[in-house]
Amino acid sequence: MLILVTYDVETTTPEGQKRLRNVAKVCLNYGQRVQNSVFECVIDFSQYTKFKLELKGIIDSAKDSLRIYN
Repeated sequence: MLILVTYDVETTTPEGQKRLRNVAKVCLNYGQRVQNSVFECVIDFSQYTKFKLELKGIIDSAKDSLRIYN
């Protein structure tokens, strides 16, 4: 399956900067960067499930934005 991942992480605090680095690292493990905060990933369903859980564990949903498109 081909997915497109986009994110916007609030980086005004050191914690936000760390989240941004961690999100980018996880995305690089699963796909290819096509823009600064946009990744294309070709993964199977089990990888997709794991990937999504990893990202949701990093993202602060009150401050950050994460979008995943099939």
